[in-house]
Amino acid sequence: MTGNIIINAYANGVPRQAARIRDELTALGCKMQIARNDAMSASVTGGNIEVSCPPDFCVYLDKDKYVAEMLEKNGVRLFDTAHAIAVCDDKMLTHIALSGSGIPMPDTLPGLLCYDENAPLDKEVLLRVEERLGYPFVVKLSYGSMGGGVFLVRDRAEFEKIAKHVQPYPHLFQKYIAASHGTDMRVIVIGGEVIGGILRKSDGDFRSNIALGGTATAVAVPNDIAVLAARAADIIGLDYCGIDFLLGDTPLLCEVNSNAFFDAFESATGINVAARYAEHIVEKLRM
Repeated sequence: MTGNIIINAYANGVPRQAARIRDELTALGCKMQIARNDAMSASVTGGNIEVSCPPDFCVYLDKDKYVAEMLEKNGVRLFDTAHAIAVCDDKMLTHIALSGSGIPMPDTLPGLLCYDENAPLDKEVLLRVEERLGYPFVVKLSYGSMGGGVFLVRDRAEFEKIAKHVQPYPHLFQKYIAASHGTDMRVIVIGGEVIGGILRKSDGDFRSNIALGGTATAVAVPNDIAVLAARAADIIGLDYCGIDFLLGDTPLLCEVNSNAFFDAFESATGINVAARYAEHIVEKLRM
């Protein structure tokens, strides 16, 4: 079987995660290479999808939905699928996709898309959000990773400033969970199985992301969180993901990451995530 590890067209060098997955798949007998998504030369030509030298499968470590969709339409099996990547990439779509499934999540309101950068703030919308969520609450850009584009709003003055900043972009408003300030649990799911979890903590930020200085400690995943994580992965159709839970009286699913980084997870837990993912991929391809 031939496979490509697809990374972003603007990646600076080969990301360690891509190299790790490549090496584990190579050890299982796959012929692998790492390629930027622009190297696929995917296009719509003559009314049909054309992809130069398509492999049997791709491990898609990017969020470029156009190339992903074209690869799949050309018969290439993606891990994760284009649909799953797109749902996870848009935080609001994630909550919509998981709604009605019995998975508890923080109360979340969609931001209204604005096409005029000079448009004044709609004070009725601000008031509605204040009344629904109360201060403090969280504002998030719908697209973002490693804690970027996530803001804690404490009063109307901060709200107006941040609302004006995010107004031209897809965004959402979310209830702040005080009990989980600076702390969450990252659970990794592969092939529908929870393989482990880490507790992420930050002493200086309400966000617990490792990229922002948070620390990771291995933790036994409680059964209720494991069940919720596996259900979320199944609903979205994910082969691999990292799911973040806010902790309190009831665990709340906060985000689902289709391309979750696993360096800190492997260091904290000793679990070879790349090997487990490679084994899952080969098993699925042999079905």
